Amino acid sequence: MTTFQAILSSSSLYIEFLSAVIAILKYNKIKNTYWKWFAYYLITIFLLELNGKYGFANFLQYKKFYYDFFVIPFQFIFLYWLYAYQSLKNKKIFYIFSIIYLLSTIPHFYYLEKMRNLNSLSYTIGVFLLMILIYFEFIKQIKSDNIINFKENRMFYINLGVIIFYVGTLPFFAFGIYSSKSTIYIWKNYITVFYILLNLMYLLFIASLLWGKPKS
Repeated sequence: MTTFQAILSSSSLYIEFLSAVIAILKYNKIKNTYWKWFAYYLITIFLLELNGKYGFANFLQYKKFYYDFFVIPFQFIFLYWLYAYQSLKNKKIFYIFSIIYLLSTIPHFYYLEKMRNLNSLSYTIGVFLLMILIYFEFIKQIKSDNIINFKENRMFYINLGVIIFYVGTLPFFAFGIYSSKSTIYIWKNYITVFYILLNLMYLLFIASLLWGKPKS
């Protein structure tokens, strides 16, 4: 990891910390809405990342399991819930997508020696399902009168952040398994892109808390 990448990596933790702090400061305004769970999500993600960085500092061989079997599934399931269950008001899609994604992770427990390949598959499926929800949310926002006041639309910022990070970094996870000596330079530099997009996503999450107005 280059010096610049190390700086980006450290800054991502600080930005996640900032998002958690702002979520706490804004909690009283959203505590009677489902957005309180988004505040809990940001706080939880910061604590999970903090644990991943320092709690597993001496257990690096288990760090991948921690992210693959807990952190990443937690993120996907929460986003499915936020999009399908709450914003789109479609509980059936939430349950169906959650089950499909969780089923795609089951092979990990039986083929740990090939987990890198399997993880790429489950992550790709997770992002593909998320892209469907992003599309439906995008259509909903376009058809709604709220598009005029998009600056006050909390889901506008979240949708943009999710698109930037998950769609932008999909090649890094989905096709990284095919990197070879001839392409390793590309993948090493893609890490820089990964951290930049991660930081942008959480900055947009912060914007949603600062400028968005909950309606339910």
